[in-house]
Amino acid sequence: MKNAKYPEQIDLLPYIGKWLVLSLIVAALAGTASAFFFFSLEWATAWRESHPWIIWLLPVAGFTVGWIYLRLGKSVEAGNNLLIDEIHDPKKVIPLRMAPLVLGGTIISHLFGASVGREGTAVQMGGALADQLTHVFRMDQQKRRLLIMAGISAGFASVFGTPLAGAIFGLEVLAIGRMRYDAILPCFIAAIVADQVGVLWGIHHTHYAVSLVPQITAWTLSATLIAGMLFGLVGMLFANATHGLSDYMKTHVRYAPLRPFIGGVVVAVAVWIVGSQRYIGLGIPTIVEAFQQPLSAWNFVGKMAFTIASLGSGFKGGEVTPLFYIGATLGNALAPLLQLPFSTLAAIGFVAVFAGAANTPIASTIMAIELFGPAIGPYAGIACVVSYLFSGHTGIYRAQRVGNAKHQRHVPLDMKLGELPAYRQKSRHDAKTDLPTE
Repeated sequence: MKNAKYPEQIDLLPYIGKWLVLSLIVAALAGTASAFFFFSLEWATAWRESHPWIIWLLPVAGFTVGWIYLRLGKSVEAGNNLLIDEIHDPKKVIPLRMAPLVLGGTIISHLFGASVGREGTAVQMGGALADQLTHVFRMDQQKRRLLIMAGISAGFASVFGTPLAGAIFGLEVLAIGRMRYDAILPCFIAAIVADQVGVLWGIHHTHYAVSLVPQITAWTLSATLIAGMLFGLVGMLFANATHGLSDYMKTHVRYAPLRPFIGGVVVAVAVWIVGSQRYIGLGIPTIVEAFQQPLSAWNFVGKMAFTIASLGSGFKGGEVTPLFYIGATLGNALAPLLQLPFSTLAAIGFVAVFAGAANTPIASTIMAIELFGPAIGPYAGIACVVSYLFSGHTGIYRAQRVGNAKHQRHVPLDMKLGELPAYRQKSRHDAKTDLPTE
């Protein structure tokens, strides 16, 4: 610029300094909240496993959380979707109550035996806590967007121990096929530092050992391509079934607290019939087993059913860890058919089903490298991208926008994924009414 008094790099220094300070604050808040959540989850899981009878109180626990949200949490009930909506169309600061409500609701879900995850809770706490800085520093709407994105990245990174994947997740999750690079600095700083804050608090993340990554050949790439297609279809099925059950419950059960009560009855009875807690909670031990030995092909089906029943009926928690379980056990089941090592395909499935369901192929690929090592990268990259394509324009986050369509089929840009079914139905109806009559 002709009239610039200083070089661009000099003008950039105050910007970097400001976002460094803000991102460090976000990281400290999100990392500390995730650490408290992490240790609370460990306690809840251990208590449930040593007192298996508590599963029969799951309906009461579900009703209680549903009643609390009905009385106090209507403004934050949308969870992750509220964060995405506020980034795309900022209106008002996210109520601070989101953090304690989702924290308490998720701990109760795990304590009494629902099949839910933890990503949603960490992301919501990170986003809600970060947005409180809007008041403190009098941020405008544009800067507020970046704060929330940094909070999302920090929450994701600290709860999974994957700082780079967390940073990219905060950038990638907002819209299919489009990322906001104006938030790249705060997202990366917040994610990396939040992960270290968690480590300082004493968080120890699960180690998944991939014993063998085969050399790249025509067959291993072809097998990975086939697996990626299946992973994407399973991710699509999971998202559609969870949303479908949620819509059905909201239509037929008008009183909100009764929905998780009914879901709790179904899950508790199912646990009694199965005779095992294998499909409830996070399921980390089963995920670890998928990397070590052949498992029953029904594991991923069981986890899908229990998680869809839990989340679809209104229990609080996340979708991602159950998706890791589903992907790892599905990969384990496919390994003999595709002639790949169990641990390799379990690792690929671990990230690829998540990539398809969340529409985050880049973050998922980076997560694979962070968790399993760089050798898995080429396989994870192919599987995640193919899964992302084969999951279609669906996803676990209904507020996600269509930034760029996945393929040439017409999809309106900037439309929410949750609005696409109604749009398609209307388009089909309009096409029929426009047909010429004889």
